[in-house]
Amino acid sequence: MKLEARGKINWSLDITGLREDGYHLMDMLMQPVTLADTVTLEPAEDLSLATAGFPLLKADERHLALRAARLLREHTGCSRGAAIHVFKRIPVGAGMGGGSADAAAVLWGLNRLWETGLSGEELEALGLQLGADVPFCLRGGLTRTRGIGENMENLPCGRSWPLVILQPCRGLSTREVFSAFHADSSPLHPDTEAAAAALAAGDLRTLRSSLGNVLQPVSVRMRPEIGRAVQRLKEAGAEIALMTGSGSAVFGVFRNPARARSAFSALSLRYPSVFLARTCAESILPLEGAPSDSPEVTLP
Repeated sequence: MKLEARGKINWSLDITGLREDGYHLMDMLMQPVTLADTVTLEPAEDLSLATAGFPLLKADERHLALRAARLLREHTGCSRGAAIHVFKRIPVGAGMGGGSADAAAVLWGLNRLWETGLSGEELEALGLQLGADVPFCLRGGLTRTRGIGENMENLPCGRSWPLVILQPCRGLSTREVFSAFHADSSPLHPDTEAAAAALAAGDLRTLRSSLGNVLQPVSVRMRPEIGRAVQRLKEAGAEIALMTGSGSAVFGVFRNPARARSAFSALSLRYPSVFLARTCAESILPLEGAPSDSPEVTLP
């Protein structure tokens, strides 16, 4: 079974509070993008993991894909195994949910390969044990995600937007970014309601004025390259340029694919990690050997 495990962008990211256990309460608009890793699953006697692609990550016990397989086996009591292969394309430490996407694909694929019979809701609850973005990466579509990742609302989206995504610097520690956020006395909060309505209508002007990421100023102070990359995307013709997640990747939104391709060509001369993509509905896309009932949310 071969699956495309797609990354995501945050159209908006807001922090609305802090739980007693230290977890931040979030309010985010997220959507999958076509930049993806490839996850291959084959029946085997035991669990194993191999990795390839760039960036190359160690295939050890810390890898989310292997942790996801072990969690599913423990939760269901399944004794079957699988050979897992992850080919990386999504940048690491970028705020694009690459590790979460791989974990989601493993949960989704092995649930079918092992015939463990968990529902989508059960897989999402299991995925939350691995990370806040895993439930979204299982569900896909444009969602408004609140709480610590468990409260997801499916939203309509008027169109697919061409994107140029770039990672201008090394990754950031999410923990350090959130810690620095608390020292910021006056974060600029996005208008999430207006942004959701603008995405539904395909209204670029309202979308431009309502988006925001409260972590971006903090991350820019820690990595000034992020701010420069946002500005260069705008200079290359992006209608909107924004950091995703806690960074360090930024994305530019373009009116049409031709403008995106032109910007991609220009920025590729300056940055080594530049990607041409678009927003989409599916987080997990079966490529071969998987049933067709993928967790897709069809865009109008």
